[in-house]
Amino acid sequence: MKKLKKSTIVMLSIALLTVILNIIAWNSRAFCDWYVEKVFPIWINTYSRFMSLFPFSVGEMLIIFALILLFGGIISLIVFLIIKKGKRKKILKIYGKTLSWIVVIVCLIQTLNCFILYHCTTFGDRYGIETKEHSVDDLIALGERVSKIANSYADKVHRDEEGRFILTADVNEVSKSAMRSLGEQYPQLDGYYPNPKPVLNSFFMSQQYLMGIYFPFTLEANYNQEMYESNMPETICHELAHLKGFILEDEANFIAYLACINSDNDDFAYSGSIAALKYIRNNISDYGTDEDLNNFYENLNTNILIDWNTSWQYWQDVQEDDSALISSKVVNKVSDVASEASLQMNGVDDGMQSYGRMVDLLLDYYAED
Repeated sequence: MKKLKKSTIVMLSIALLTVILNIIAWNSRAFCDWYVEKVFPIWINTYSRFMSLFPFSVGEMLIIFALILLFGGIISLIVFLIIKKGKRKKILKIYGKTLSWIVVIVCLIQTLNCFILYHCTTFGDRYGIETKEHSVDDLIALGERVSKIANSYADKVHRDEEGRFILTADVNEVSKSAMRSLGEQYPQLDGYYPNPKPVLNSFFMSQQYLMGIYFPFTLEANYNQEMYESNMPETICHELAHLKGFILEDEANFIAYLACINSDNDDFAYSGSIAALKYIRNNISDYGTDEDLNNFYENLNTNILIDWNTSWQYWQDVQEDDSALISSKVVNKVSDVASEASLQMNGVDDGMQSYGRMVDLLLDYYAED
């Protein structure tokens, strides 16, 4: 039997460790909770803190580098196979081993900074937000409650001559402050937060309808700097919630809402409330009557409708933009399939629809008042 090289043994050991960690994560919530409480913060306070020193998104640069490496690797492989006919076996072995190392490291990082987090105790269970059954009347009452919050800020925020929202807050500092303040009530949210970072190629994010992204390879909270500004405060708080181990999208939405409406900044309170209202509106549309939906809209400050329509128009303009190298419809379709597959692979059975489950958390949360 041929003796394995040390590098191969190390690679196989890492692969085995990754498999074991995933098996344990799927079968032991206690392990996942321990990991998020004791181990995951170490990465945030060291590696993420280091990445925060860079003023740009390191994750975005890694993606660009990976694409260059991928295409460059394919081209160089073809060239070497043509000009080095007598060494094809050796060349394939080198490329195969390199690719194997990349796959193994990627899977390990994804496991440590993402996959394990999916199997932790939920935010509601961790902090005693009891799950209850709710009626359509409860949903309508929730809509009225959050509408009052949004309406109270709709005229306070800055607007241009056409009534469109203008962001004036320092999103970096206010978002981190809002999240730390929420950590006084929910301890897992306490502690260090890295600087949120805008993505330079935000148009590509817009093609995917992406407002923000948590990048597990650099532990950064990234956001789309080209989207309509009323979305930014809530989006940034959402991505920062992921950095505290709350990887489920409905929980991150809920946490962002709480952080925003409890902040002292009007931009954030407004952004968080109108983001929640969109999900509430969708639920009323699904479960209520046409009259319920009409009443919901009638209760809204007209400035909210201006912001929703302006934001919607932005996404539409991106989808209809013909100047992109790759069609927005193609990019969006691929992104949806990948996101859906990733969520379901990690046990989120309803995939991208899970974002809207934050309404259930809101109903449970306010039912305790």
